[in-house]
Amino acid sequence: MVEQFDAIVIGAGQAGPALAVRCGKEGLKTLLIERHHFGGTCVNNGCVPTKTLVASARVAHVARTAASYGVLIDSPVRVDMARVKARKDHIVRKSTAGVRAWLDGAPNVRVLVGHAQFIGPHRIRVDEQVFDAPRIFINVGGRALVPDMPGISEVPFLNNERIMHVESLPEHLIVVGGSYIGLEFAQIYRRFGSQVTVVEAGPRLVGREDADVSDAIRDMLVHEGINFRFGATCIGLERHGDRVAIAASCDGSQPRIEGSHILMATGRVPNTHDLGLAAAGIATDSRGYITVDEGLATGVDGVCALGDCNGRGAFTHTSWNDYEIVAANLFDGDSRKVSDRIASYALFVDPPLARIGLTHAQVLASGRPALASKMMMTRVGRAREMGETTGFMKVVVDAQTQQILGAAILGVHGDEVIQVLLEIMAAKLPYTVINRSVHIHPTVAELLPTLLEGLAPLVSL
Repeated sequence: MVEQFDAIVIGAGQAGPALAVRCGKEGLKTLLIERHHFGGTCVNNGCVPTKTLVASARVAHVARTAASYGVLIDSPVRVDMARVKARKDHIVRKSTAGVRAWLDGAPNVRVLVGHAQFIGPHRIRVDEQVFDAPRIFINVGGRALVPDMPGISEVPFLNNERIMHVESLPEHLIVVGGSYIGLEFAQIYRRFGSQVTVVEAGPRLVGREDADVSDAIRDMLVHEGINFRFGATCIGLERHGDRVAIAASCDGSQPRIEGSHILMATGRVPNTHDLGLAAAGIATDSRGYITVDEGLATGVDGVCALGDCNGRGAFTHTSWNDYEIVAANLFDGDSRKVSDRIASYALFVDPPLARIGLTHAQVLASGRPALASKMMMTRVGRAREMGETTGFMKVVVDAQTQQILGAAILGVHGDEVIQVLLEIMAAKLPYTVINRSVHIHPTVAELLPTLLEGLAPLVSL
């Protein structure tokens, strides 16, 4: 027996629940199917738990450095990992319960727990149940990549999900991958008290960023006691008794790194391998990402893919924007496109790196006439008052239109301050709008006009 719905949503990550609720409000009989994790990666083992750990790690760091602020703590600072984990778990449970309650209370929405597979272009099977719908929305997210490297099947390792279950402090955490996920965990566990070594195949950290950004992040983390090994092009894992080790050079010229735990932070892959996409005629690229157009539609009429599984964004906020695009086009008569959004993201080390638009290097390579400015956080009064002067602000502007092309802020409150520049970019307004505004003192954002007053012709870094 086949049960008919007006819409089926597969996956309860960031985009799925909102779209299911909107479909229900529009009067569509809607089925949402979730295999296990309501809220997806963000709520269960991504944004929510990691930022909870970042907060705990920051408290430990502030406590250790309290004397520099004139605050004396008599006993050594200790971190109780079981209590840290309990706090994280409590916040995650509240978040997942909130998503489930929202769905259960939505009109015209039925929630089904199980594994969905396509058995036709508009037909889904979950165990022995079969469902049809003219509109199907895929929001299945992604998972940690398990790289093909020697010893990977013989040595126990952590990833961004498994590390969430650790209740004791690793003595020496080896992080494989010097990018966003790896660096956040590296700083978290260093501040908790672990020895930490980051192994990176490339010549520098977060390779997509400008070199000065990468260098500043490295220097900041080195100052906190994190060790780095770059150019690790031949990584292999080994057991050393009850410990683990990594060989990080092809010719054996570099000594092996021995530790208690290994965290693999080498990228992510989409959860599309077991959806039966071929049975529906839904195309994927060579990495398994579902091929979509500017409106997030697949090549099958009525089927869209949202979030991490479509390869058009790798963040919670891009997944949410996918929902906004699909809902606006489907119900509001709009014609929104993925290409309308401005690249924006943050690396939540402390202080954070916030990035929007193009990098300095990308604008330089384009050959367009441009202006640039860079200002160290030491010039920001609020940063000095807080004792947090690490980093800098930088911006690139089109010389002809005066519109902002991109910016990076590595510094205290940078993840919030950069929103000012992002909104001006989105409105396609000249940067002078910021200069002519009156900003609250004392804040970090009040120095944006000063940054922009320093614009000069773009040159190589």
